[in-house]
Amino acid sequence: MKTNIMKKATLIALVSLSLSVVASASTVASDTVKLIDMAGKQRMLSQRIAKDYMYAGKSIATAKAERQLNRSLKELKEAHTILINSINNPEIKNLLSFVEMSSEDFEATAKEKFTTDNAQLILDLSESMLEGSEYVVTSLKELSNVKASKVVDMAGRQRMLSQRIAKYYIAYQSGIKDKNTVEQMRAAVKLFTETHELLMKNKTNTPEINRELNKIDRLWKIVYKFYLNIEKGGLPLIVFNTTDDISKNMNKITALYVELYNK
Repeated sequence: MKTNIMKKATLIALVSLSLSVVASASTVASDTVKLIDMAGKQRMLSQRIAKDYMYAGKSIATAKAERQLNRSLKELKEAHTILINSINNPEIKNLLSFVEMSSEDFEATAKEKFTTDNAQLILDLSESMLEGSEYVVTSLKELSNVKASKVVDMAGRQRMLSQRIAKYYIAYQSGIKDKNTVEQMRAAVKLFTETHELLMKNKTNTPEINRELNKIDRLWKIVYKFYLNIEKGGLPLIVFNTTDDISKNMNKITALYVELYNK
């Protein structure tokens, strides 16, 4: 009798321990997905800051660009502080330290008077910031090994790509008219289109996610042609406003994916 009672007690203890471990693993995965979203947003901010600097410098959408620039610099710092305090992996922390140094140069240049040389410098710095943030996202995905993180990453990357498109569009109009500017623009448009199609086909989408993706789909089918006419130019305000709208909608969609996979 006592033996049976002890067996039952041991079984209950083991089940409780297993549930505790599963809950703990689930919490870690949930937190990692949130960090991936945050690091992904850093990618977008790196592109938006450079874009806003050049738009303000060329006196196009000046007030909006300057407000957005200041807000983005603040968000970049705040998110970086959270990431550095939340991640214990030595390799990622080391990379974040490099990103922090780059961000200081980035901020200093963004506050300088607009010149073509400064525009080129901030363009280069934004690429370094993007590469660093991309590495953090990739490393977090590998550490978490959570399939859901891939969808959050893809959706988050769309925010960055829309700002990247606007960045290269205004860079060309700002005098950086080399082959790389045009190629990077077209590559961003291509990747956005391919990723959008994958997200539209994602089987775990909720009705709300599908509604939001359809909004972007209708807009994208019209505006992507404007972006590809980078060499012709002439539509900087349309590019500024439509890419901002897409980034805003993709930010909402990314949050919905984070919420979906944290349930």
